[in-house]
Amino acid sequence: MRTYTGKELDMIKFPLGGIGAGCVCFQGTGSLGGISVRNVVDLKNDPQIFAAVTIKGKEYVSRVIEAPVPDVKIQAYYPSSSTGLGDRTFGFPRFQKGEFTARFPFAALNLSDDSVPVNASVTAWSPFVPGDEDVSSLPFAALEYTIENKTDEALETVFYFASNNFLSKNHAAFVRALENGFCLEQPADDTDPSIRASFAVQADRPAFVDAAWVRGGWFDGITMAWNNILKGSCENRQHNDDHPQKSPGATLAIPLSIAPRGIEKVILRICWYAPDSGLRLAIPDEIMNGGAPVDDYHPWYSGQYANIDEVAADWKALFAELHMRTKRFSDCFFDTDLPEEITEAVAANLSILKSPTVLRQKDGRFWAWEGCHENAGSCHGSCTHVWNYQQALSNLFPNLERTLRETEFFVSQNDEGHQNFRTPLPIQAPDHTFHAASDGQLGGIIKTYREWRISGDSAWLKKLWPKVKESLNYCIRQWDPAHEGVLKKAHHNTYDIEFWGADGMCTAFYLSALKAACEMGAHLGDDTSEYSLLYDKGRAYMKENLFNGEYFFQQVEYDMEELDYLDHTVQCYIHSEPYSPEIRALIEKEGPRYQYGTGCISDGVFGILLAEIAGLSDIVDEELLRKNLESIYKYNFRTDLSAHSNPQRSGYALNHEGGLLLCTWPHGEKPSIPFIYSDEVWTGIEYQVATHLRLKGYTDEALNIVRTLRARYDGSIRNPFAEIECGYWYARALASYGLIQAFSGVRYDAVEKALHIKNAPNTTLRAFLSTQSGYGTVTIENNSASFEPMEGSLEIQKVIFE
Repeated sequence: MRTYTGKELDMIKFPLGGIGAGCVCFQGTGSLGGISVRNVVDLKNDPQIFAAVTIKGKEYVSRVIEAPVPDVKIQAYYPSSSTGLGDRTFGFPRFQKGEFTARFPFAALNLSDDSVPVNASVTAWSPFVPGDEDVSSLPFAALEYTIENKTDEALETVFYFASNNFLSKNHAAFVRALENGFCLEQPADDTDPSIRASFAVQADRPAFVDAAWVRGGWFDGITMAWNNILKGSCENRQHNDDHPQKSPGATLAIPLSIAPRGIEKVILRICWYAPDSGLRLAIPDEIMNGGAPVDDYHPWYSGQYANIDEVAADWKALFAELHMRTKRFSDCFFDTDLPEEITEAVAANLSILKSPTVLRQKDGRFWAWEGCHENAGSCHGSCTHVWNYQQALSNLFPNLERTLRETEFFVSQNDEGHQNFRTPLPIQAPDHTFHAASDGQLGGIIKTYREWRISGDSAWLKKLWPKVKESLNYCIRQWDPAHEGVLKKAHHNTYDIEFWGADGMCTAFYLSALKAACEMGAHLGDDTSEYSLLYDKGRAYMKENLFNGEYFFQQVEYDMEELDYLDHTVQCYIHSEPYSPEIRALIEKEGPRYQYGTGCISDGVFGILLAEIAGLSDIVDEELLRKNLESIYKYNFRTDLSAHSNPQRSGYALNHEGGLLLCTWPHGEKPSIPFIYSDEVWTGIEYQVATHLRLKGYTDEALNIVRTLRARYDGSIRNPFAEIECGYWYARALASYGLIQAFSGVRYDAVEKALHIKNAPNTTLRAFLSTQSGYGTVTIENNSASFEPMEGSLEIQKVIFE
């Protein structure tokens, strides 16, 4: 288990909360920050909220239960940095050393200080139970504090937890006492209902509650609150006058008598309630201007509870059960023989499912950004060509994953089969004025096959099948009108541009989708002979025309009139002005911008991986596939990027860091302006390549990629629990979950009710497996396999060693 200390604590933000419920971040020093509980991202919302301990004696000693404030937060981090950070609590004494560890969804911080007679620790967690998306979507978090007496004498101490009312938006905000805790409140406003929010903190043992902080100016409230902590004060207080100013905060206090060398624990239950959001995204103009009311997004939990008191009561009632179930999952997940860095990488990125990247609307459907900026979501709409890569939701919460397929085919697809790859929020039919995404739309077909094999639900497949055919038929008409089995017409993709001419990357998606369609159609008794013929043509074309002996490449083909039309008449945020003379001259010389041509692209066979992970095989010749993977590693993996030129977004990997480049041109012929992200390093692509390499037996190469990637996320420069691309907690990084299947070799097929094992003979292994009906541990030993369920069950009629 990785331990973070010193500067490695600086960038850590470990999100606590439910799927789509917002989050509170447990930071590397033990502080709470990035508080995003109003259905919007607010990553620098680090208010005056803290735990502290006062040790009584001849001289009272008080410490905030955190490690020292990171240097990075002192200068140019907050808006108040230039005026001295007067809105923070950084001036209060803290413990001098901290050690942070994580076993998702738990994180722990051990604190020590030679100058005080106690050590302290904090364990933070929130419910997470595979297969139970509802308990995993609740706005709950817990903090478990322990105070350890280092001396041989009994100590009298007081534990405190204090917070200003960081929800306050106007003078109506207030604080009230609860049983053994307090609640911060901001009522709705007639002009803005979305500001309504509540945040409750309650202890598991009797507590004094001071909900009457001093009302004044400047630093009066926090100064007096800290003075009370310094004095070891324990009082129940509430303002009962008519003064217009409300209490700016609250403190709970718990006296603790600690025996010599003894330990005392305090558990805090945290929950919140923000039923409105003000969020509306990408709703078509005809709906917005149609005269009918247009609702905002409301989180799923707002349909389960009427107010914060109901939330807090449920959290208290469910606490023991959810702690047991969550710990059972965590223990099972880490009870594995997989390489530690593989388990660590997967677990770290599961934090995405607790981050503001994901939302779950009131009717239970899943919706997501691509990632998070500091105060807004990044790129809306459960983007199909980004969420293509993630493998976690389909295995851990398959019911939620299937809502994505249902949205794609039943909501975001029109009668012609065109899918808008970004869905509005709240979920409803989008417009259809922009390109479909070739990889996203074809990927949805492959994932429909995957969801069917994971769920075993043929009735669900039958319901989707007509829409799947409409989608695939659209792809054929739009991008392969000559029926050659490859995508030749301009096709939009995850690089936010169009590829012109046949290319290996998008044709790999096409072939995989065609094969998946043939399998689904055969099961349903439908004629898919047209798809089969196209697949055979495309497979031959890939081999004969798109393989250079080392890897698949792109044949750039274009028509200048069509290029002009698409660049300047279709809505697009890349092209908004007529070509400049120099760009026109470049295009006439080299062809369209943003291609990869003869390059070795790391995504070159990702569509095939997506199919193979779902149980399909032999999409292209195995020898060619292996050579392509070998070339990706050979040409694109770098252990040191200090000599690499990157005019694009270099912050993902630079200087002496290593990484897997998106594309290289090992034999020259790099376009003057290649596709727009080509020189970058994306963790999601690194994970999918590592997964594919390991599936084909290239273990060392896969491990090298993952180790090099995770070395960039050591806490000192980047957050280990929020990998970035276009935003923090970027969805593509959930491709990491595929590493479990790749390194364990285990896949369960619910249609066959079969456990598939792809591993070397005589392998001995324990690995985590999550399915539609339950999760647990697979044990492989002496060419036999067994499954021990931890929750739910799994019907295994046969075990197939491959």
